[in-house]
Formats: sequence, C-alpha cells, structure tokens
Amino acid sequence: MLIYVLTLDGVFDTGLAALQDSFAIADQLGRTSGCGFGGITSLRVSVGGSVRTAQGLKVPALSASDLETPDVVAVPALGAKTPAALSQILQRRDIERAGQLLRRWHANGATIAAACTGTFVLAEVGLLDGKVSTTSWWLGSFFRSRYPKVELDDRRLLVGAGDVVTAGAALAHFDLALWLIRRSSPAIASLTARYLIAEPNFSHSIYVIPDHLTYSDPVVERFERWARTNLSNGFSLQLAAREIGASPRTLARKTKMVLGKSPLAYVQSLRVECAVHLLQTTKYPIEDIATKVGYADSITLRALLRRELGRSVREIRKLTT
Repeated sequence: MLIYVLTLDGVFDTGLAALQDSFAIADQLGRTSGCGFGGITSLRVSVGGSVRTAQGLKVPALSASDLETPDVVAVPALGAKTPAALSQILQRRDIERAGQLLRRWHANGATIAAACTGTFVLAEVGLLDGKVSTTSWWLGSFFRSRYPKVELDDRRLLVGAGDVVTAGAALAHFDLALWLIRRSSPAIASLTARYLIAEPNFSHSIYVIPDHLTYSDPVVERFERWARTNLSNGFSLQLAAREIGASPRTLARKTKMVLGKSPLAYVQSLRVECAVHLLQTTKYPIEDIATKVGYADSITLRALLRRELGRSVREIRKLTT
C-alpha cells in the first residue's frame, strides 16, 4: 500500500508524527509477521519541498506535483486552534495547490483521509460535500457555517464515507492510521495497536466540553447557562425560550446552527456530561445521579450513556477525570 502524507506548512507536529510512526510500525511488524502482509510505503510529500511544522521544525518532503497516484493520501492537522487562525491558513496559496492535488488523486482512485483541522482542507476543496464527516469538536460550529453541504457528525471520532475518511481531534491521528492499516490487514492493525497501546475509539463525546461550543452565539450561551441550572427539572422548549428571552423557533434554529442538535438533544448532552462527572468523582449510586440530572430512573440514563458514549456505567467509573 502506497500512502502519501501530505504535509503543509504549519503542520501539527504530533499529528504528522502519529501518522508516520503508525505506518512505519505496521510496515515493520507486517514484514516479520508471516501473515502475508504486502507492506506499507509511506512518503512525506508537499506542494513544493521542505515545510516547517507548527513548532518550527524543518521537515524535508518530496514535491508531489509529478508523483503517481497513491493508494491513500493522509492529511495531518494544521497547527491552528481557533476559527480565525484557521481561516487565515485556508486562504494560503499552498492550500489551493494542495486542493488541486487532492482532487486529482481522488479522481484517479485514491482514498483521501484527514484528521483534526486537516479535515478543513478536504472540505475547502469540496471533497466532503454530501458526505457524513467529522472534525475537531471545538471547531464544529465553525465547520458547519463554512461548509453547509457537509453532513457533520462531530460526536464521532472517525467517519469512513466511501473513499474519504475523516477523524476528530489531535490523537485521533492514531485512530485514522489504524483504520487505514486495517483495510489492508486487520491482523497487522491489531498488532500495531497493541504496540502503540492504542485503544480503538469511535466517539469523542466523552471528552467534549459542551459549553466551550456555545460562546459563538449569545442566545446559545444564555440557553446553556439556563439549562445547567435546571438539569434536574423536566425540559420544556417553550419555558427555556421564555426564560432566555428568545422565541422557541429562534432557540431551535440557533442550537442547530451552532451545536448541530436540537435544544432537547443539547440538554441531554449536558446531562451526560454532568452524569459522567458525578460517576467519576463521587460514589453516588447511579439511581441518585439519574435523579440529579433529570431522569426518573437509572434505566434511561444507562441507555443514554451507552448510546452517546459507547460505555457502561462500570466503564465510566474506571475512567479518571
């Protein structure tokens, strides 16, 4: 399997290293495993030679303009932490040239993959239009507003949509690499994961800080504050809207635009967040925690934790905060 790691100026150092190391380990393990693994050739490429990482390291790379179409192109994250910084990066000439390469390789049959802020590069050139995708959770509202043609599901850590694959936040680079390796050999992917001590993940909801997302809109911010103080009560859209000085329609529209979910779904997310915190930091029985976060019984809360996080109460109790 031939993989190009498309490296852009300002690349996130950890993301680049995670992809390269994972592919190299899989290749080395595969060649000595006796499982008939065809191997991985991973090449670091760019739109024009050497690049500098976000931490200022100079990284040599092959110029990609005349290279053959690979099996896979992986785009690691860019070292931008805010929408403003990312907007500036996306206006650069090398991003446009990278987009031309990605479209050409994709048209010739390559699988295109990206993680974290690298997903914006794919969305910028239309490769995610009409597809279900994910991205870094704290940039979800910015992604939705910039790319309305993409069906964003930023609760998921990794989304495979045919020949395009996207992964969430920083350490999801490992999940992305293992997913790509698994396509060639599930056995080598499992062996690589054990060497990396990398537990497969499918959701990063448990790590999301919901109120971090609300500050881009004052209506949603007021709703978030009101919801947190009323978690133990039953939810009413009309009451919530009246309490924060907005119409039910406006509130529903704003939460959908900023958070990608309805007001009720957002309240459920807050209840999950609070329940997880209590499970990890107290010895309250699950029945008491269910009451504190607004559920009449623990069955509903257990089902919600399993659906949203893919974890049982016992598994969550074992996690550290």
